[in-house]
Amino acid sequence: MSRAAKTSTPILSVLAQRWSPRSFDPTKSLTLADLTPSFEAARWAPSANNAQEWRFLVGFRGDATFEAMTEHLSGWNASWAPNAGAIVVGMFEDDPENKARDYAPYDLGQAVAHFSVQAHADGLFVHQAAGFERDAMAAAFSVPESWKPFVVAVVGHLGAPELLNETLLARETAPRVRRPLDETVFTEPFPSV
Repeated sequence: MSRAAKTSTPILSVLAQRWSPRSFDPTKSLTLADLTPSFEAARWAPSANNAQEWRFLVGFRGDATFEAMTEHLSGWNASWAPNAGAIVVGMFEDDPENKARDYAPYDLGQAVAHFSVQAHADGLFVHQAAGFERDAMAAAFSVPESWKPFVVAVVGHLGAPELLNETLLARETAPRVRRPLDETVFTEPFPSV
């Protein structure tokens, strides 16, 4: 099943091919060695004042960390994410006394984007999700109060779409769409919406 983006202009293949499936192969495992290149890519993401105010907690299917993470997923995520090989919780440091930290969520986003592109280049798939209980996740892993779990990246090998329930199967196989560039990029004052 090709899910390549139909771009309006050529872009890097790894970016055009990257997508966020919900169906992961429950028979394939991952190790920290499998994800090390992705974490290295995240480590080299840019950040305001080079603060690098992101951290990651990772669990691998079958270990206690992964099992605890799945307990704090919410909504649809709780139904499909447990088939993945790993779950990564991305967090940023929230320090109201340090104005540079205002950019921490943005910088975490860049780190996760770098992680995702490298993972895809390595033959893995990543689905970023916000559907999880942030406070419960923080408490379960004794995350210091200044650190905020913000995103979950579900990582693994692509599974058959038929593994999903009917609703998610429809989403998984629906055409990929994006707003056109001329409705996204402006060279004049922002248009009225």
